[in-house]
Amino acid sequence: MQNDLFGQQDIQLADADLSYVPDFLSVSEADALLAVLRGTLAWRQDSIRIYGREVKIPRLQAWYGDPEAQYRYSGLDMRPLPWTEELRELKMTCEQFTGSRFNAVLANYYRDGADGMGWHADDEPELGTSPVIASVSLGQRRNMDFRHRHNGEKYRIRLGHGSLLVMAGLTQQYWQHALPKSRKAMDDRINLTFRRIIHPTQR
Repeated sequence: MQNDLFGQQDIQLADADLSYVPDFLSVSEADALLAVLRGTLAWRQDSIRIYGREVKIPRLQAWYGDPEAQYRYSGLDMRPLPWTEELRELKMTCEQFTGSRFNAVLANYYRDGADGMGWHADDEPELGTSPVIASVSLGQRRNMDFRHRHNGEKYRIRLGHGSLLVMAGLTQQYWQHALPKSRKAMDDRINLTFRRIIHPTQR
């Protein structure tokens, strides 16, 4: 991680608390982390039910964290795998930077431009009403879109290799976000969203 806050950009959106750090990781750090995580995380392609049909999500994902950090979204029960050394170190770096504590990370692997994520908000009860989410991007630069739930305002940001996007405050209550697919030829991308589960799902 870069040792100072130079380059941090506070994004001015109503009803949101967003900041973007384009060079959170150095190029060499980001390159090494992308290579390791691509080959070592327990990637899986889950299915969700849409209008009564089981549909595979257009990406691979993995859930790591503390033992109690069970999570449920879109009908999926996420039971955490133990932290890897690389994920734990990055978690601590994100905690130091944001001043928040995290106990889980959702890793998404976008293999090419045909993979993406639709409109949603990270507003599950387990995250609380004003969650802090630290999102680290590795690999292909991709667009991330935001859409206000009430007035339809939209905002787009391009997330670069080694960058950090922090979403906090009322962002999840008022804004949805998405990673649109693209027909352009694209390399792979890994996104790591560190979060804190404060109401663990008991099974």
